[in-house]
This record gives sequence, structure tokens and C-alpha cells, in this order.
Amino acid sequence: MLYKTPAILRSIYPSLTWKVETNEKVIYLSFDDGPIPEVTPFVLNTLQQYNAKATFFCIGHNIQKLPEIFQQVYEAGHSIGNHTFHHLKGWKTEDSLYLQDTYACREIISQYLPDTKLLFRPPYGRIKRSQIISLKKEYQIIMWSTLSQDYRKDISPKECLQNTIDATQNGSIVLFHDSLKAQQNMAFALPEFLEHFTEKGFSFRAL
Repeated sequence: MLYKTPAILRSIYPSLTWKVETNEKVIYLSFDDGPIPEVTPFVLNTLQQYNAKATFFCIGHNIQKLPEIFQQVYEAGHSIGNHTFHHLKGWKTEDSLYLQDTYACREIISQYLPDTKLLFRPPYGRIKRSQIISLKKEYQIIMWSTLSQDYRKDISPKECLQNTIDATQNGSIVLFHDSLKAQQNMAFALPEFLEHFTEKGFSFRAL
């Protein structure tokens, strides 16, 4: 599995946002699947240590269960994105149900942030062209140029870190997860990643 998104994939889906074209030393961190107890607060505390902002693509069901942690995310100045209500795979879901689930997530986000930017990331990165067409009418669909693969159990935390560093450059949208599955690798890699690129003069912004 690749850590850096191939150019050919970006060319097949050019209407999706894969990275930010810039010559500045800027990285766009993103986190999928939260909010989660302990994991999301760890991420927030780590980002704060480096004055880093990020974008959190949240699952609606998790927001519903843990509104206080969700509140911590946006009060810390991070961007919020829609990751569907039930973490659906677009390839295996009828369009009507997929859109309904996405709008259910939007509804719960709007209860807290009525004026938030409409950002969407498809769970697993799997989305049909028909779903893209429907969602693009309202959403900026954010993919990634660097995938940390922090959720994999067959790689070590050090491998996760090094491969993510190697795949990151100016304007990269880097995907980590604030999830239980990714916790071990992410908890090691994230602070080291931030330290590495801070020393190189990079800043970290939200989308």
C-alpha cells in the first residue's frame, strides 16, 4: 500500500482536493474517525504543543455520543469536516442512503457550528462518481496526498513515522486517525512528525 497518493489517481479524480499547491513550507494535517475518548484529547494536546492546526473529519455518531470532546476540537481552532454519520463505504452503499447519512452528519455538526465550511472526506476514500457529483454541489471533497497508514497492525510505529515523513512535502494533506485502531502508531508518530517538520521550518494549518 502506498503512503504517497499516485499522480495518476489524482488525475482520474481532478475535482477532488488531494493537496494544496504552494511553495510555502506548510503541511495540512487531518484526522479521521473521531471524536474518541483519550485519543482525540491526546491529538489536541499534541497539536497545541506545536501551535499546529488541523482538520478533523468526524463521524456523526461519534459526535452524538461525545459532544464534549467534539466541542474541544472546534474550540481549539481546528477545522471540522463531515465523515458521514455511520462511516459508510461509498462503493457498497446506494447513493440515496449515502447522501442521507452524509446529511445526517451535517445536521449534527450544524447544531454546534452552523456556519462551518462544508468539507467532506469519504470513509476509506471510497466514493462513486455519482456520489461525487451530488456532494460537489455543496461540499469541497478532501482526499489526501500522504496516508500515514497508522491503522495497520503489520507495521511498527517507527515505520509509520518514517514512511509518512518520506511521503510529505510542501502543501501535503496528511491523513492520520484519531481512532482506537490507529492509536498505537499515531501516538508515536504524530509528535515525532510534528517535531521533525517544525525543525525544518514548516507550519501546520487547517483546511
